[in-house]
Amino acid sequence: MLRQQENIEVVGLLTTINSHFQRVAMHGTRHELLKLQGAAARLPLWEVPLPWPCSNEVYEHEMALTCKSAVEQGVSAIAFGDLFLEDVRRYREERLVGTGLSPLFPLWGRNTRELISEMIGGGLRARIVCSDPSKLSADFAGCVLDYELLKRFPATVDPCGENGEFHTFVYAGPMFKEAIPHAIGESVTRDGFAYVDVLPDPRLPRPDTRELCVKKLRT
Repeated sequence: MLRQQENIEVVGLLTTINSHFQRVAMHGTRHELLKLQGAAARLPLWEVPLPWPCSNEVYEHEMALTCKSAVEQGVSAIAFGDLFLEDVRRYREERLVGTGLSPLFPLWGRNTRELISEMIGGGLRARIVCSDPSKLSADFAGCVLDYELLKRFPATVDPCGENGEFHTFVYAGPMFKEAIPHAIGESVTRDGFAYVDVLPDPRLPRPDTRELCVKKLRT
């Protein structure tokens, strides 16, 4: 959506990295796959390495350094994918005060059911890699997020996972020059969340385990 706006040039993808595990914080996505996403999107990664465990003070310090570097390189704004959580948006806005960077929220206020349908219809493909079992069964971890899977979500689950019900690994879409081949690894439960490991696999040109996930959810 940002690339479709004439007055905006997207210059990088900002993300935090758990330096101990070499994975994206919370999602658990491997660093190698993150780099493949950046290459597919034709954008450099702006990585913020974080220690483990990491306090909020350390997180904010490292993000402040990143913001300072961005301004020095001519960046004027940071875009976030937040949809409707007012406290999260307020936190981001407050942290950017005085940095020289403006917060952008291109998806803010969108109906999430319409949004997910638009994304899937537009060719975006994502796999659930982390779920909060208190909100969405661990059986959903590893499944491709498609129309059929959405029908199986409990009514209390936001279809975009905005309340923390799940997190995804995006492997194809109109923002990518090519899909990212991958394979599914082991499933683990850690810190109260269910994770499915995703492995880079160049031998799989069209990753899809839809039938496996449907069978798992039925049993």
